[in-house]
Amino acid sequence: MPTLFRLITVIAVLVGLVYGAMFALATFVEPKKGEMKVRIPAERLTDQR
Repeated sequence: MPTLFRLITVIAVLVGLVYGAMFALATFVEPKKGEMKVRIPAERLTDQR
């Protein structure tokens, strides 16, 4: 039984670390906002049938 408790404890600690990392990323990292431009060649706009 002690090994099962140890396994569950290790898994709980790992889940807590992952959850904490996701929470920190969602809270402290701000996305960069900006305009995006993509050039499309004229050949791709014409009908190629």
